[in-house]
Amino acid sequence: MALPAAAAAITGVGLGWWAPAGLFELWSLALLLLLNRGSLLGVGLVLIVAMTAAQVLSARAAELPAGLLRVDLMVEGRLESVEDDGRLTRLLVRVDDCRPLVAKSLPCDRLRRVRLSHFQAPDMAPGERWALTVRLRPPGGFANPGTFDYQGWLWREGIQATGYVRSEPPAERLEPAGASPRRLALAHLEAQQLPPLTTRWLAALTLGAGEQLTRDDWDLLNASGTTHLMVISGLHVGLVATFTLLMARGLARLVAPGSWRLAVWPWWLAGMVAIGYAWLAGLQPPAMRAMIMTLIGLWVASGRHAPGPWQAWWLALGLVVLVDPLSVWRPGLWLSFVAVALLIVIWQGRVRPSGTRDWAWALLRTQLLLAPLMAAAVLLAFARLAPATPLVNLVAVPLVSSLLVPLGLLGWLLTPVPALSQLCWWLFERIALALIALLELAVAWLPLWWPPPALTVPLALMLGLIALLWALPGLAATLRIGGSLLLVPAMLGLTEPSQEPGTLRVRVQDVGQGQLVELRSANYRMLYDAGPRFASGFVPLAALWPPGQGFDIVMVSHDDIDHAGGVSFLAEEHHVAEFLAPPGESVGVPFTPCLRGQSWQRDGVTYRVLWPPEDTVELSSNDRSCVLEVMVGQQRLLITGDVGREVERAFLLDVSGPVTALVAGHHGSQTSSGPQLVQTLVPQHVIYSAGRHNAFGHPHDDVVRRFRRAGSCQWSTALDGAVTLWLGNAEQSRFRPARIMPWRRSGVEGGCHAVESPH
Repeated sequence: MALPAAAAAITGVGLGWWAPAGLFELWSLALLLLLNRGSLLGVGLVLIVAMTAAQVLSARAAELPAGLLRVDLMVEGRLESVEDDGRLTRLLVRVDDCRPLVAKSLPCDRLRRVRLSHFQAPDMAPGERWALTVRLRPPGGFANPGTFDYQGWLWREGIQATGYVRSEPPAERLEPAGASPRRLALAHLEAQQLPPLTTRWLAALTLGAGEQLTRDDWDLLNASGTTHLMVISGLHVGLVATFTLLMARGLARLVAPGSWRLAVWPWWLAGMVAIGYAWLAGLQPPAMRAMIMTLIGLWVASGRHAPGPWQAWWLALGLVVLVDPLSVWRPGLWLSFVAVALLIVIWQGRVRPSGTRDWAWALLRTQLLLAPLMAAAVLLAFARLAPATPLVNLVAVPLVSSLLVPLGLLGWLLTPVPALSQLCWWLFERIALALIALLELAVAWLPLWWPPPALTVPLALMLGLIALLWALPGLAATLRIGGSLLLVPAMLGLTEPSQEPGTLRVRVQDVGQGQLVELRSANYRMLYDAGPRFASGFVPLAALWPPGQGFDIVMVSHDDIDHAGGVSFLAEEHHVAEFLAPPGESVGVPFTPCLRGQSWQRDGVTYRVLWPPEDTVELSSNDRSCVLEVMVGQQRLLITGDVGREVERAFLLDVSGPVTALVAGHHGSQTSSGPQLVQTLVPQHVIYSAGRHNAFGHPHDDVVRRFRRAGSCQWSTALDGAVTLWLGNAEQSRFRPARIMPWRRSGVEGGCHAVESPH
């Protein structure tokens, strides 16, 4: 039953996500046929499919309807987490009740979990129940190639809406936080005279409270490839269960020396302690997954009618998916199960080690075989590679599993004796500091590497092949050595495909209500604008590239925060040879004025500034915007910033139509893209750089209709995500959106995107 049950659970998840027409009818028909045949196994599998599909369908149906945008809602719920970030507090709320404050609005009673921002929030603590007036939006995020998928993260965390808390009426605390072992444990830690680092690491390593760690802590763990040590994993729950089992079996041997091996109660006690520890850690998905795997591991180890290792693996996978179907989208699920699968392959059929030397070699061999496969899995899941991981884990895994976690847990066990508890935690602190020093040294020597997106899959496949060559039993030594000698040089020789001279890749990045355009040729890289900076301080540009990028020119159209918000971040984290901006503007860094008539060539691409003139005193900030024309052979791109219609008529004297692509002025505002510009340029493609569900109504309906009458294909970062186009190569001069719309291939627009104004 194990493998079919797991397959049925995963099939149900897939059907729930796909939700084809007639799904319920087909399922009912299959159930009736199986009942008629008397197949109890088939009926059970069909019911498993229904259980997981229903949970996924329910999660999809709970998402906030778009009709409740900009509608005040009253939400009552319990705070799951509270993250204080200066003036801004981020809340995760488990919703008990939701109702619109506007009559005749759509209902929101299906909402179960929302993520909120609260500016200048009162004192709030996890576990409290609050009444909040909020404005919400459906879950969404920026869609840029090779970057973090925030919308996907919201989905797999079961968050059906995001938004902010309104100041009026003020938030009201309905109930204080109730007592729970987890909150009591965290409060006890806070009350101790412990250094902040010890408190954070104790909370994370023993209670699974990863939210206690700082951003610097997580950056160090990510760069060293040791984040898996900071969640309540099978390692932690397994250690607790193993310790309990050994103690209980020792007690059974004292009580019944002749029959202690047959005693069942130590195994039951170990299982109950594993459940209790996972519950203490908050029963978050990693803890729940570890608990299920530990319970099945105890069953296998007991040897009493237990399944084999692979049956246990499939059974654990099926149970985890059945209990939490959204975990299928969590990389942690597959990372943990891939690791366990490789451990089974490595250890199955081998003689049990005897003696310290054999055990040391076995553990070293296991870690060396795990390293390439886990590196490949992390590369596919997170598009990053920590080169120090194999060496660091050789020390960090034994250190954490043999010393840090046992000392931390022993300190909790000895809390009735404060002196002994403090001694355990003091030793914990000394070892943690040594481990942190080791991680910092390793990261300084081998820093985190973000390979180019084109290399991610080939590199991961090669690493996985190397792991399998050495892990699979029965392979000849010549095959293993020969395969490795071929794969390692091939990996080291991987290079990103070079761009042909005379071609230009243009990418209008999805940065919300703002603008950032990247222009890249074979040996030249330029940015037009730097994107916005939000009220929370977040700069979308920070999520696009790892630090240390080089840019030849960054042209800032003007100093509005939606265009120049990321300039300071660019200057601090990246290498910019030259900034350009209009005279009279202040963008926060020294710059060269961009002036009408400037032009330059790089890699066969011509760049020409069409606006502003030298005298900009009489112009508004928007009308000072740098207007850039880019020419690659007969193909042309025009970016107009936020200039208005009067300025458009002025620079049209220097440009003629048609143009290949136009980045619409002022995000598609009615003040730009006037009739004369549209009729003169007749752009083949128009791109609106606008925020999803933005409050300004960009792009304006008049502008959309105007370009439609001109026959332009229209694209919007709000709907399409980042839009990439290639100029200079007839076969590649096409558009590629980051977010694929399933309905784009139908309708009167054909291959064009039928952009509509929000109003």
